[in-house]
Amino acid sequence: MSSSSSSEAIDIAPMIAETTRQPRFGIVGFYVVTVLFNICLSAQLLTVGVAYFENPSWWQAHVWLVRGYSGLSLILLVWVYRMTWPRRIRILTVSMSVLLGLQFLTIHWHPPFLPVPLAIVHPLLGFSVFLVSSTLVHRVWRIVSPRPTADFLGENDD
Repeated sequence: MSSSSSSEAIDIAPMIAETTRQPRFGIVGFYVVTVLFNICLSAQLLTVGVAYFENPSWWQAHVWLVRGYSGLSLILLVWVYRMTWPRRIRILTVSMSVLLGLQFLTIHWHPPFLPVPLAIVHPLLGFSVFLVSSTLVHRVWRIVSPRPTADFLGENDD
């Protein structure tokens, strides 16, 4: 009886219990793909900076990178629903895919009825993708990290 009351008191416990029953390679693999996505996104941001401020030929690298790694978000989207993940991780994964879709939309669609081009929000969406991706990496790391469950739940905090 005391174990059920302690798990009810800490609402994160069911999420950890559900996630730890999954194959470890599935959890670690998901983490590796989130890190890879984040590294590619960081490289893309650096190339756009170099292209804008130093050498315009870097735009090709910027475009190549986004076309190359954006598929990782779709892999993560499928993966997050093939396994049991906490709601927050699912929301972040879906958000990342939606934001990338909006990025493609804002750079390629030029509706004539708008007074300003949609492309003006492209950099803001890029920042949002980076924020969501980094948050996802940190959230998944909290599950992957080798800390004992008691430490993760804060029961051993001094």
